[in-house]
This record gives sequence, C-alpha cells and structure tokens, in this order.
Amino acid sequence: MTAQTGATTERASHTEESSRASRDVTRLYQEGLVAGLVGAATVALWFLIVDSIQGRPLYTPTILGAALFHRGAAAPWLDTVPNFEMVLMFTWVHGLAFVVVGGIVARLLALAERQPSAGFGVLMLFVFFEFGFIAAAMLLAEPVLRALAWPAILVANLLAAAAMGGYFWLRHPNLRVQP
Repeated sequence: MTAQTGATTERASHTEESSRASRDVTRLYQEGLVAGLVGAATVALWFLIVDSIQGRPLYTPTILGAALFHRGAAAPWLDTVPNFEMVLMFTWVHGLAFVVVGGIVARLLALAERQPSAGFGVLMLFVFFEFGFIAAAMLLAEPVLRALAWPAILVANLLAAAAMGGYFWLRHPNLRVQP
C-alpha cells in the first residue's frame, strides 16, 4: 500500500511538472503573439500618420502590397490610389511576419533569463537583424524605396523595436544582459 501511495505521488509530481512546462510554452507563444501585434500595429500607425500628413492615407501599405504581390509593379507609384485589397493582403503578411519575429524573440528572452550571458547575444542579433533589413531593403527593393522615404522605414522599424522591447521589458523586469 505504501508503494502505491509513492507511485501516486510520483505521478502527480510528473503531472505538475508537465502542466507547468505547458503553461511556460503557452506563455511564450502568447508573449510572442502580443509583442508581434504590438510591433506591427506600431508600424501601421506610424505609416498611417506619415501618409495622412502627406495627404495620401494608406499609400505605404498599397505600395508595399503591390511590390510584394507583383501587381502594378510597372505602374507609376506616385499616382497610386489606395487599393484596399493590397492594404489588407500586405497588412496580413506584415502582421504574420511580426508575430513570427515576436515568437523568436520571446524564445530568445526565455533563454537569456536562464543564461544571462546569452542576453548580449540576443542584443547583438537585434543589431545585426536591423542592419541586415536596411541593407537588404536598399539592395533588393530600390524601386520601392524611391516611392517611400527610407528614413521613414528606418524610424518605423526602430519604433516597432522600441514598442516590442517595452512590452518584453514589462513581461521580464528581472532580465539582465551580461557580456
């Protein structure tokens, strides 16, 4: 009878560990999803403001959607009117990309919490990613950059990084980065 009680306790302990691990994974996915949506919304709001000030609301997602989905690539982009199909398609892809990035960052931050020296690597990866994004955009998307001001794109990325970083900072107040 004593052996049976021990087996029950061991099984309950295993179930608790499994449940806790499941909650941790769910928390990571949730953090990544929310952080990605915060970043995507920040960029969308930034470009809505910039485009509205210039008197062309939804211009940026229309251009980027057209470039991404190869529609109207030869059209003169300065005369482009908002195309809600392009705006919705691009917004969907943009949001998904940010959610993926948010999920990756959430995983990396979980690693950095367990191993503080990995935090510096995460920071360096961010710098490399930002530089790589700007370099790739300048090399591969030159026609799009003619239609859109690249400083506005850089500011949008930095605002998104700051917003996502702020969200993660609130979720991980004890995170320390060590070289």
